[in-house]
Amino acid sequence: MIRPSKHAHPDKTVVAIATLLLKRLKSHRVESFDALRHHADNTIDGVSALFLPALNLLFLLGLVEYRPKTDAFEYTGN
Repeated sequence: MIRPSKHAHPDKTVVAIATLLLKRLKSHRVESFDALRHHADNTIDGVSALFLPALNLLFLLGLVEYRPKTDAFEYTGN
């Protein structure tokens, strides 16, 4: 769900998780897949189902790139 409804918890939406991941990637520039997933799980409980859609959103917006050799994501935004 991209657009939150009035019944959705504000911290458990795709946009909120994407924001959390984006802040982490902005500070570290390159982060492994497992480290990003671990950070999201430790920060907000019950977000494992929203992790991949949030990463997909960041990829579609052109803010991250995936590096298959290192299994890591790199922040490419401004």
